[in-house]
Amino acid sequence: MRHNPVIGERLLSIFPPLAPLAGVVRASHERWDGSGYPDGLAGERIPLASRIIFVCAAFDAMTSDRAYRPAMSVELAVAELRRGAGTQFDPQVVNAFERSLAKPADAAGPVRLQAVA
Repeated sequence: MRHNPVIGERLLSIFPPLAPLAGVVRASHERWDGSGYPDGLAGERIPLASRIIFVCAAFDAMTSDRAYRPAMSVELAVAELRRGAGTQFDPQVVNAFERSLAKPADAAGPVRLQAVA
């Protein structure tokens, strides 16, 4: 598992349109306090996109059913994110994530996806 970010970085590096995201993927398991992996980056040294991905991935993991446990409620998952703010997670990202949950789904307008070529 600890090698997944490095493997993801290598895979993205092969494809020129995705290569700029390679570093973001590499840092997506770094923790705000520097105890993450693979490089032990801390705080602002972790790319913002990686910090956002880390919070979203944690929330998704907590609120999804797993073979070994049922999904956690949104309220409990948010409480866990708050508990991890400042150690695992960037506190500002947790704050922004929590605020985004309070908005109606269509408040930001339609989402448009572009094909990656």
